[in-house]
Amino acid sequence: MTLSLLAGTLALLASSALPTLAADQEISWIYCGDKIDPIHEKYIKEWEGKNAGFKVVPEVVGWAQCQDKATTLAAAGTPVAMAYVGSRTLKEFAQNDMIVPVPMTDEEKASYYPNIVDTVTFDDNQWGVPVAFSTKALYWNKDLFKAAGLDPETAPKTWAEEVAFAKQIKEKTGTAGYGLPAKTFDNTMHQFMHWVYTNNGKVIDGDKIVIDSPEVLAALQAYKDITPYSVEGATAYEQNEIRAIFLDGKVAMIQAGSGAAARLKETKINWGVAPLPLGPAAKGEGTLLITDSLAVFKGSGVEEKAIEFAKFITSPGPQGEYELQGGAGLTPLRPSAKVDEFVKADPSWKPFIDGIAFGGPEPLFTDYKGFQNVMIELVQAVVTGKAEPADALKKAAADLEQYK
Repeated sequence: MTLSLLAGTLALLASSALPTLAADQEISWIYCGDKIDPIHEKYIKEWEGKNAGFKVVPEVVGWAQCQDKATTLAAAGTPVAMAYVGSRTLKEFAQNDMIVPVPMTDEEKASYYPNIVDTVTFDDNQWGVPVAFSTKALYWNKDLFKAAGLDPETAPKTWAEEVAFAKQIKEKTGTAGYGLPAKTFDNTMHQFMHWVYTNNGKVIDGDKIVIDSPEVLAALQAYKDITPYSVEGATAYEQNEIRAIFLDGKVAMIQAGSGAAARLKETKINWGVAPLPLGPAAKGEGTLLITDSLAVFKGSGVEEKAIEFAKFITSPGPQGEYELQGGAGLTPLRPSAKVDEFVKADPSWKPFIDGIAFGGPEPLFTDYKGFQNVMIELVQAVVTGKAEPADALKKAAADLEQYK
């Protein structure tokens, strides 16, 4: 009787508490960075105004820790509702049953530039909503080109020209012709993938490892060929450190994001920006398509509302304001009249958009860090002369089997 009464009392308390709980439902959001972008703050308030009873609660976590924190909380059974993650990790999260699908309609898919939805798709489903996007282009120092006897207004269009230009600059001026980063750092893999995608190559196709191909071998050989004319000690640098050397006028060519243009405008460097040079098997201008996404975690109790909010905050209006601020290194996710105006006002944006059509996504592996480490080892083995490209590629193909 007592137990029965207690059970009834608890049930009554639970039912009476429901309205209060509903009024205070939180959509917790692990937000990577140093602070919340004011544009996101504005649209959070707008969404909350239209969704009474729900509050979006961002927690700002530094870039180095934010993804690990989201993973740790989910693994402990206390997931946040939503987290900003690298799209490369979505397959791993999904296969560990930590996130829920965020399916897109055909109309939603069609709103993006080509191939972007592929960065969040596997098993014919979407597992995140893209929130940030970056591509790369080639920057060159016109004064160094001129000093080396090259046309300062003409960037290399092919890998062969790129290697030849780098060689001529190094020999004629003593300055590094190219900046190749090969530090034990994630963007060493990213930088090489830009070469893979400018030669119609792939790392994985479905569940089949296809990295040991003529297209990727040609990219690795080109890496070997340009290394002697690059910044010395490539394994000491990641891409932002290479960019700093370029901003100091000490290297003639680098591949970098749109954020470099904003920084260059504050220097006295006479610079240009062009599409990434192409390999012999290229079908058109290409680049690695890197996206970060909003992933919705399983078990928060507010999954549907989190999906709704994620789609709202990344919809054309809010997203357009967020990504077209300049300086952040972001490429627009969607074509629009606003983007056209932006490019017309600042033509340096054009190469970053033109490379999308033949670009490719970050390869999705069940152990992304394992994949990344194999790719870094591949690049380092070749640029340090420890292995020939063909041998390094065969080893990488075998090593990747365990991570697919």
